[in-house]
Amino acid sequence: MNDSDDGKGQAAPRKRADARRNERALLDAAAAVFVTSGVEAPIRDIAARAGVGVATIYRHFPTRAELIIAVYRHQIEECAKAGPVLLASSASPHAALGRWINLFVDFLVTKHGLAAVLQSDDAGFQQLHGYFLERLLPVCAELVAAAVEAGEILPDLEAYELMRGVGNLCIGAESDPRYDARRLVGLLVEGLRRR
Repeated sequence: MNDSDDGKGQAAPRKRADARRNERALLDAAAAVFVTSGVEAPIRDIAARAGVGVATIYRHFPTRAELIIAVYRHQIEECAKAGPVLLASSASPHAALGRWINLFVDFLVTKHGLAAVLQSDDAGFQQLHGYFLERLLPVCAELVAAAVEAGEILPDLEAYELMRGVGNLCIGAESDPRYDARRLVGLLVEGLRRR
């Protein structure tokens, strides 16, 4: 069954282009607000940033949980789609990997406050981590493999280890102004280079 199948063999109606743009604007606004204020930020702040009324947000996302899940799924998809584009457009596979890791760090930063929310019993949150790995691990693996094949990094690096290491470097970065996770992640990526 695909996303457009309603389970009865009939395709669900696709959203109009303007509705998709509006939803994307809401998700981008929510992500930006989550970075600065966490996932418990007032809905009115998200609405103001998106330039819409609060009712518009509730029309798209009736609960906060649905909004949070949609934001992170949207960002996972954006990060996943970026991998092949960066690989095709960067000067080298290592450069593509570094640029993608920066996007991954941006994604991790937007998770501010999500850890506590993920402790809930909501099935949507429980599935989010699996979705995260399912979509991003193959992209990272492709970038790592390309850099290995080009002889730019050592061949014994696993994509999961790299993503886990980057994630660990980002822990607590939002609460300590003296800690620059992005700088340390940059050193990690640079350290992968084969000398």
